[in-house]
Amino acid sequence: MPLTELIVFLVAIIAAILLYKILKTIKHMLINTVVGLVMLVVANVVFGLGIAYSWIVILTCAVAGSVGALLIILLHYLGIAF
Repeated sequence: MPLTELIVFLVAIIAAILLYKILKTIKHMLINTVVGLVMLVVANVVFGLGIAYSWIVILTCAVAGSVGALLIILLHYLGIAF
């Protein structure tokens, strides 16, 4: 096997590993976002909180997931934000 083919093979393996890690991270972030937003929607419907779904709320749920949703609900309940 010539040296160039070996280099291309190794680069392809490294690219596949990096792509797997990126997609795995995106999958976890998407699941985290969905869980946080579902918690927020359920809290809005059950308790009638009236929290608006702004980009800040969605970003907080995307980054922090269910903990972010609980933080938003707590801040709204205390009258500090949202």
